[in-house]
Amino acid sequence: MSIFALALYALATIACLSRLLHHQGPNKVLVLGCAYSAMVLQGAWLYQDIFIASGQNLSLINVATLVSLIICLVLSSAALRIRVWVILPVAYGFAMVNLGAATLLPSNYITHLETRPEIVVHISIALLAYSTLMIAGLFATQLGYLDYQLKQKRKPLFHPALPPLMTVEKQLFQLIFIGTILLSLSLATGFIFLDDMFAQGKAHKAILSIVAWFLYITLLWGHYIKGWRGKPVIYATVIGAFVLTLAYFGSRFVKEIILT
Repeated sequence: MSIFALALYALATIACLSRLLHHQGPNKVLVLGCAYSAMVLQGAWLYQDIFIASGQNLSLINVATLVSLIICLVLSSAALRIRVWVILPVAYGFAMVNLGAATLLPSNYITHLETRPEIVVHISIALLAYSTLMIAGLFATQLGYLDYQLKQKRKPLFHPALPPLMTVEKQLFQLIFIGTILLSLSLATGFIFLDDMFAQGKAHKAILSIVAWFLYITLLWGHYIKGWRGKPVIYATVIGAFVLTLAYFGSRFVKEIILT
């Protein structure tokens, strides 16, 4: 099942890239048809791998694969209304890497969420926050690319498949705003539901998440109050995504991948 999903993601990526600068843009039906089919197979495979007889297997790779599925689903759905064709291949590539790793490097991190439904709420909000802010990071990268093209006066900037610079900036801050709200809820539910949030071996996750939260809050304040725009916004968004990735996956990557 995962092999078919990988093949369909690859087809969607090729179909998108091959016609990215075509005068009519990528073939929506072909790209999204392959992508949605891949997501259905990826979701079915994940369900079987996460929900097992001994509990829920929330290994690092499974969680990363789930995040990539959320990102692909959001961006593919957004492609029906807005121009996100530049970053779709990146999202599909991210999904392929994670799905391939989950298939070739299976690992176990068994939990029993059925005994603590409040933790399910916390984890769900945290995954949505992380996914939203990762998408914001992709939008920031796209904004940087468009800004570079504008300064170089490149013709592809005005291609119908590419979105206007100001539109991307507006969408970027909408994503940061939503992601920051979700991150705030994630931190709040963590403080309420988790007894060991600052325990040894886990404190770095909470601290780095709080650092990322302050960064995003500062970024929103700077934009809406001080009028911050351009490269500082792009760099801050990407740095925030990196810090949040370290918070969510840093120590578990060392424990589950490097030390195994």
